[in-house]
Amino acid sequence: MQYFSVTEAADSVIIKPDQGKGEKRLKIKLPATVKGIIDTLQARGFEAYAVGGCVRDSILGRVPDDWDITTSARPEQIKEIFRKTVDTGIAHGTVTVLLGSGAHEVTTYRIDGEYEDSRHPKNVTFTGNLREDLRRRDFTINAMAYNEQEGLVDLYGGMEDLQKKKIRCVGDSRERFGEDALRILRAVRFSAQLNFGIEEKTRKAAEEMAASLARISAERISAELLKLLCSGHPDYLRTAYETGITRVILPEFDVLMETPQNNPHHCLNVGEHTLKSLCGIAPDKVLRLTMLLHDMGKPACRTTDGEGLDHFKGHGEVSARMAGNILRRLKLDNDTIRKVTLLVRYHDWRMEPQERTVRRAMHRIGTELFPSLLQVQTADTLAQSTLWREQKLERIRDVAKLCGTILQENQCVSLKDLAVTGKDLMALGMKPGPEIGSLLKQALEHVLDFPEDNTKEYLTEFCQRRI
Repeated sequence: MQYFSVTEAADSVIIKPDQGKGEKRLKIKLPATVKGIIDTLQARGFEAYAVGGCVRDSILGRVPDDWDITTSARPEQIKEIFRKTVDTGIAHGTVTVLLGSGAHEVTTYRIDGEYEDSRHPKNVTFTGNLREDLRRRDFTINAMAYNEQEGLVDLYGGMEDLQKKKIRCVGDSRERFGEDALRILRAVRFSAQLNFGIEEKTRKAAEEMAASLARISAERISAELLKLLCSGHPDYLRTAYETGITRVILPEFDVLMETPQNNPHHCLNVGEHTLKSLCGIAPDKVLRLTMLLHDMGKPACRTTDGEGLDHFKGHGEVSARMAGNILRRLKLDNDTIRKVTLLVRYHDWRMEPQERTVRRAMHRIGTELFPSLLQVQTADTLAQSTLWREQKLERIRDVAKLCGTILQENQCVSLKDLAVTGKDLMALGMKPGPEIGSLLKQALEHVLDFPEDNTKEYLTEFCQRRI
């Protein structure tokens, strides 16, 4: 067995083989529940290891999202050993074991049969051979296993690839991608999350087989795309473009990469501007999706004047419609679609830093999303040329200050903030119906201009005059 030492540097983790007689075996601190499951299986005479992403992340000094376990025990044997289990994917050998406060998937060593749909094996064969189980996994860095008794089991060069910062398929890349085409996108996603390059043969196979992603469900595509976008390197979407992945899953982005912006306010084409703006905003799903989609309408809106300058009038509205269509195609939830399309629609709204204007903007967009809009506008500005950049940023900062003042003073920006309600109007003799809603909107329109009038006394008189 080869031993490794892991040293944490200021901004990285250094992995190297230990030399000489003073070798120390790599040690991973297992959660108590994971250790408990592994120890119990070993005590019953079975092999058991933590496996996959949890091992990779532990070596890299990252906190694993979850811990998976692989074992030589068959599903029925796992269920006999542990009192509380759930048949998560029993046909493929996966049982979820509930132990203490933990719930962990425990999967029997298996060999996958022939794949017919670029996702599911026709059949699986359980095996007692760990090597065969690790061989079926996607990338070498995800094909390592660990337990406290044996230490690290690395049969396919995962540690070496971690050291080289490379994403490399286990065995033949075309075979791995043929088994599950989503792995093509996953290669780019892991590259973005870990800031790793993609090994040459793996990348070439991804390019050759990108078209097979068309057979993958929208839900699985969107899950991987979101992980890529919310990573530390969302601009690695460029790799997805270069390998032909976006041509299948997001062809609209390819058009952005081919659309110039001959305008002094810009120094990049639309696609590169989009990538830069993604890096300039917090890794939040709504914010990152907004930056990805905020200029989708520019190619359709592009006009060139007599001096050769490009203009994109109305692209916010067109981009919002396209964003809605794209997000529905990717099967995103309605709340995300609503928020993203609203932010995209108004991302280019250059409102003046005046209280009245800001109140009306907050009314239109909502107090929840308004700070997000300012973040979007800031990221958009920082991805443009330096022309009037400081003035643009100053305007946004001034608007943000006014927003803070409006919120601090509890100024009215929505119907729920009005000092009168529908019940108050009915007490004045109005009958239930659309007229009440109409009158409340009139009152709100007045208060948006004159916030000091948002009192029950004033608005009661205001409404009485209009009944």
